[in-house]
Amino acid sequence: MELFTPDFGLVFWMFVGFAVLFLILWKFAWPVILKSVDKRADLIDKGVEYAQNAKEQLDNARTEAQKYIDEARRQQADMLREADKMKTQIIEEARGAAQKEAQKVMDSAKVSIEQQQKQAEHQFRNQVSEFALEIARKVVKNQMADPEAQSKLVNTYLDQIDKDDNAK
Repeated sequence: MELFTPDFGLVFWMFVGFAVLFLILWKFAWPVILKSVDKRADLIDKGVEYAQNAKEQLDNARTEAQKYIDEARRQQADMLREADKMKTQIIEEARGAAQKEAQKVMDSAKVSIEQQQKQAEHQFRNQVSEFALEIARKVVKNQMADPEAQSKLVNTYLDQIDKDDNAK
């Protein structure tokens, strides 16, 4: 049982060795350990602060991004409304231009029809005049074959010329 019951000298020297080791560690190692722990704590605090700043910046960036998205959506809606107005205006202008063009075509067609009608009437009158002259020539030719009818016609014309001269 001597293993489990140490001598007083052994315990004393163990205690002295422990105390010396404790004093050396307390004098030299403990400040370095505390300094390292403090540095680590400062580093962790700075990391936490940096993370908080990053979170704030991220929140600000999200807020700003949401503002930009809202502005972009508003601008998009404005552009779509403007495009719809322009589309309606272009359609109305095209419809008006088409109506004007149709009216011009109708007016032109009316003028053309009137001109063709007048030309047809003129041709008809010319043909009727030619037929009437041809018929008159044939009638006069038949009537003038007789010398007595010729002299009667000449006298009638001379009388008519005299009346016209006297009227002036």
